[in-house]
Amino acid sequence: MAEDLVLDTAIRDWVLIPLSVVMVLIGVLRHIVSKLLRSSQTPDIKIVREGQVMLRARNLRAAANFIPSKAFRARKLYYCNEENGLLFVPKGQATNPQAQMFSDPNMAMDMMKKNLSMIIPQTLTFAWVNFFFSGFVAAKIPFPLTQRFRSMLQNGIDLSTVDVSYVSSRSWYFLNLFGLRGLFSLILGEENAVDDTQRMMQMGGGFGFDPSKGLSVEKDNLDITQHDWALPNFEHHAEDVLKRVIS
Repeated sequence: MAEDLVLDTAIRDWVLIPLSVVMVLIGVLRHIVSKLLRSSQTPDIKIVREGQVMLRARNLRAAANFIPSKAFRARKLYYCNEENGLLFVPKGQATNPQAQMFSDPNMAMDMMKKNLSMIIPQTLTFAWVNFFFSGFVAAKIPFPLTQRFRSMLQNGIDLSTVDVSYVSSRSWYFLNLFGLRGLFSLILGEENAVDDTQRMMQMGGGFGFDPSKGLSVEKDNLDITQHDWALPNFEHHAEDVLKRVIS
């Protein structure tokens, strides 16, 4: 049976509140430092042009049934022509994004700055929490939980008799680390430099991404799009309605 614990109010005043405030302040400081270290880069005209072409091709697929069949075929040929179509990328002209990344020293330097601004504060904060606040219960969640949450909420406490709803100080650090994203979005905006989850996804998915593959995928999607006129005889109906209104 899980035992009920009586938590000292000093834990709230000297652990929970200070830890949360410190992590918020560190997040704001990281955002400011990341903005100061960020170097201004001029966007690549080719990448911007390819992005606009893909956006226009998606809009054409979405509104394909609301334009005449002849107009759709003309636009489809304009994008998917094997000779000079906007979405057609010859095999020899495909760029190597990894080689381009390593050839640009500014891009490599910006990536290193982002990694340092993400790793160093987290390492120091975790070492501070692990040294001063490790090994005791810090809070209690006001609703029951199953045993699957024990490893997530009671990191650093090796007692199976403690109820799962009690949270250790080390787990409180991780809850604040991933749970303050909404607060940072309100304080710093959606495009803030503190969102580590989004940054990891960008690092994992952006590394080695080939823009030419996006054009090829969009070309294949547009090739298989079938035109189904959604407004049959619309001109005749509009002419009839206009005649009735005039008469």
